[in-house]
Amino acid sequence: MLRAQNLTFGYPHASEPAFADWTAEFTAGTTTALTGPSGRGKSTLLYLLGLMLRPTSGEIFVDGRPASRSDDSTRAHLRAKRFGFVFQDAALDPTRTVIDNVTETALYRGVSRSAAAHRGRALLDRFGVEVPSNRKPGQVSGGQAQRIALCRALLSAPAILLADEPTGNLDPVTTAVVVDALRDHAATGATVIVVTHSPDVAAACDRRIEL
Repeated sequence: MLRAQNLTFGYPHASEPAFADWTAEFTAGTTTALTGPSGRGKSTLLYLLGLMLRPTSGEIFVDGRPASRSDDSTRAHLRAKRFGFVFQDAALDPTRTVIDNVTETALYRGVSRSAAAHRGRALLDRFGVEVPSNRKPGQVSGGQAQRIALCRALLSAPAILLADEPTGNLDPVTTAVVVDALRDHAATGATVIVVTHSPDVAAACDRRIEL
């Protein structure tokens, strides 16, 4: 479902590329942990796989089709239709309510607001986000914000889910709930890729790629 072929990427003025001639395939129905030391480029790789950055050379294939060198609108359409993202800092909009943050991306897909809100509240309950859904992100804890971001990513059952340290601010019990949810999502036929420093989270995935 998602493949990186001969991927090379470097930031301007960097002494060497973050990745050089890197290849990997991520199949449907699997969970993959991306691990490695801090600063190795795990988040950068996730942005490349999610078509938010363009590689210097090489290609990202989505469903067998080259995607990373498409124009901005085509990549944005693919992200909206095929991908779900959990960013390391949650990336919630502080001006919108919790439920609006959860449902926003679903509305881009043409899902009705009422249907999106119903599913969004069910996901918030599943992950134990015990705050009023009309509260603003600035009024929730870091762990709650991370769970809200996960709810947003799962809302539309994306074919490809990319999660950057989704359990970094969570206690062991909630971490287990999140890991189970990621595995359950993969079991529906989705591709799940998780950046993590946690050995337990990595062990719970089907495979591990260390950078």
